[in-house]
Amino acid sequence: MTSAGRFLAAGKVAIAGFAHSPVTRVEQMPLGVLTIETIKGAVADAGVTLDMIDGFSTASALVSSSGRDVVDGIHTVSSDWVVSQLGLEPRWVVGFQGIGQVSASFMLAVEAIASGAVDYAVVHRAMHNPSGSYHANPMVEAHGSAQWEAPQGMWGPPTYMALPYMEYLQRYGARREDLAEIVVAQREAGAAYPWSYWKDDPITVDDYMSARMIADPMSILDCDIPVNGVAAFVLTTAERVRDLPNNPVYVRGSAMGTRRSSNMLADFAMDNIIAGGKHTASKLWQSSGLRPDEVDVPQIYDGFSPVLWFWLEALGYAPDGQGYQFAKDPVATAGMTFRTGGGSIGTGRMHGVPQLLETYLQLSRRAGERQLNRADVGIACHGLPHAGAAIALTAEPN
Repeated sequence: MTSAGRFLAAGKVAIAGFAHSPVTRVEQMPLGVLTIETIKGAVADAGVTLDMIDGFSTASALVSSSGRDVVDGIHTVSSDWVVSQLGLEPRWVVGFQGIGQVSASFMLAVEAIASGAVDYAVVHRAMHNPSGSYHANPMVEAHGSAQWEAPQGMWGPPTYMALPYMEYLQRYGARREDLAEIVVAQREAGAAYPWSYWKDDPITVDDYMSARMIADPMSILDCDIPVNGVAAFVLTTAERVRDLPNNPVYVRGSAMGTRRSSNMLADFAMDNIIAGGKHTASKLWQSSGLRPDEVDVPQIYDGFSPVLWFWLEALGYAPDGQGYQFAKDPVATAGMTFRTGGGSIGTGRMHGVPQLLETYLQLSRRAGERQLNRADVGIACHGLPHAGAAIALTAEPN
């Protein structure tokens, strides 16, 4: 990065191939086995061989259900575990544990390739969904800041997200019906997506409006469903990718949010989400040298449905309080998550994988019947705007 924030390696690293496992509610085979198979599939898709892979990166935190022992290769799959099982001795192996998991582990690999430390890298994300309630609270005692939150029912992301969602509705006059249209569109897009848990299973506005309430106004259909699945990407240099079979997609820039508050209530205050998100967005535009109106495929994160509105406003697509109105325009939102790919709500809780994968598929002209007429520039967002990350990608190196 320069002092102005530009990404010096723009156009020098590219995605060469990918693979995605079936997405199921719970595991059909051990997650480690599924991960190895998916990585082998990505390597084959890229037109290289396993012995050529000299870098591995992943993020392996956040098992869906709380209060469980986490075993590598079963509940999560680290890069170290993958390398040991494959019997490889790569030059570079990392794992990322902070915010923006998929985006950050991806960019670690990008920077390793750009620096010359790695020739070919695999980035994978393995998601495990154990049996039991989603984010069940295992506590019998509450300590620290949790003593002011958990006993009152303030536990788990769906409950946290209800706060800014309700605040948005009350402040700007939006209605749940406005978000219903978006969730229906996400599920419709996801129903056509090959790796969607909801494939061939769209919903109606009535389904959304009558869905079981978790924490008013957050219903079960406002949440991406926890799933079991794996995705993997192969990255290499712009020079090497020319000899490989797929249309390359080049990395143009990135940005990561910075969590500043000391408690969950402040983390999920709407003003903090938007203000911090605008800071993330400014870093993304500086890093990539792009503007919002130059992006053909803005794949916006939607692990919880109102996050779409927050990202739209943080990124500059809509003024404050008008994201819900902007989202209704099918022309302006043609390349967005809820129009193509389906995002997390339309496919399943694979974190930022749906956004990154759909951006790659569109820009590499591999999206099949979903292919947009114009798909030269894309961004893939992950997490909340103020505490997540985003990657800018292009179909051409410059």
